[in-house]
Parts: sequence; C-alpha cells; structure tokens
Amino acid sequence: MESISGGRVSSSTINNTPSTADQKVAVVDPISLDFRKAISSVLSRWNGLEMAVQNQWGGRDSTHKAQQLSADIQSWFSQSKAAPRYVEDLENLLHERMILSFNTDIEDGSIEEVAEQLMIVHEEYLHGNH
Repeated sequence: MESISGGRVSSSTINNTPSTADQKVAVVDPISLDFRKAISSVLSRWNGLEMAVQNQWGGRDSTHKAQQLSADIQSWFSQSKAAPRYVEDLENLLHERMILSFNTDIEDGSIEEVAEQLMIVHEEYLHGNH
C-alpha cells in the first residue's frame, strides 16, 4: 500500500529557503507531525483500508481518499480539545468514511480495533509517551 501519511516536507521547508514559486513556508508542529505519522501507521496496518486502496474501490483517487481519512482523523482529535472523545464516535467516523469514500461496509470488527488503536495513540501523545 502506498504511504498515506501526507506529511511530506518540501526541500524548501527543510532548508528554510523557500523557492520563488512558494514564498510561504509552513511551520510544522513536530508533535502534530508525529501524531499524523502515528495515525498513518495505524491505518497502513488496517487490511480493510489496504484492500480498498489496492483494489481502487474508491476509484483512481483511492490513495488520496486514504490520505484524506488520515487528515480527517487528526482533525477529529484536534477539534475542541476540552471536549471528551468517545471511541464509538471514532468508529462511526471510520465506518462512514469507508462507506462514502470506498463504497465498503466493513463488518469484521476491524473498525472497532482500529478506532481503539487510534484512541490509544492519541492518549499516548496527550501524555507525551510517544
């Protein structure tokens, strides 16, 4: 499966000298980048998503849809940090995205497993155990 991290840093960002075409250099929060990579790592081990991408169940842009799923998960965790997060809500997000993006209804229990893994990863990052 292709990488779904979406956390690439351009050479102009690394050198701190933006190219003339890209005068804006984004400041990347290393914790956010690490958390994004951790989310991508969990998703890359999910057989259901891997099959959906490899078989292009989401069309030719299946890889992009998997990257978007990763970004959506990070966004879900970062919204209103004071609000509690429930694994059932994350399961619903994963289930909905798999149906809408890949026309795939996964009923093997893996959505619940992936949601639990993502919750654990998030908790580790909240407590600095990454």
